[in-house]
Amino acid sequence: MNLSGSLVSLDIYGLSWLLALLGLLWLLRRTPWRALNDVSKINAWLGASIVIAALWLLKAGVKPNLNLHLLGSTALTLMVGPYFALLGVLLVLGAVTWLGAADWQNLAFNWAMLGWVPVWFSYGLLRLCQRWLPANYFVYVFVNSFWGGALAMLATGAASGLFHWLSGTYAADVLLDEYLPFFLLLAFSEAFATGMALTVLVIYRPQWVMTFDDALYFRKREP
Repeated sequence: MNLSGSLVSLDIYGLSWLLALLGLLWLLRRTPWRALNDVSKINAWLGASIVIAALWLLKAGVKPNLNLHLLGSTALTLMVGPYFALLGVLLVLGAVTWLGAADWQNLAFNWAMLGWVPVWFSYGLLRLCQRWLPANYFVYVFVNSFWGGALAMLATGAASGLFHWLSGTYAADVLLDEYLPFFLLLAFSEAFATGMALTVLVIYRPQWVMTFDDALYFRKREP
């Protein structure tokens, strides 16, 4: 995570930036800008992005380019939806890259692994739960927030390991022995942090969580 240095050929870098640009244009067209109809929601979105940037700067390094840190992508996805979450992750990446925690040539790859993978994984799990599970507060907190955060971290670790293996940066045995196992520990931390954050938000500031409808999840049921 937070890649730096020359890891692939210039052609691959060019293709990654082209895909990132196309993805950004698609996001700008699909993002429901009217959903930010309240200054408090804008502040919550930007404030959450700042917290995520701080989390990314608190990282541990196993080897060069094998950095470990919490993501916050699931929490951001549940707060503002996938489109704003991806834009928020891009803002965070721009900030941490400017601060020297990554470099600009790997921005597209970092956005893919730290944004697109966990954000769409988290949102996909949310949609599955909305379709197949009852609209229950505990389902939202424990499945979407707690387990969603853990599984999104594992998916990000798998994507990062696959990138390093395909690019030839590290051999598979190094990744399996010295890098990927740490994501099991990170997954628990991510799950706990995401679950706690969303629990507090949906109770005290449900208007900041766009994917949570308190009228639906807290509605009174007939005896």
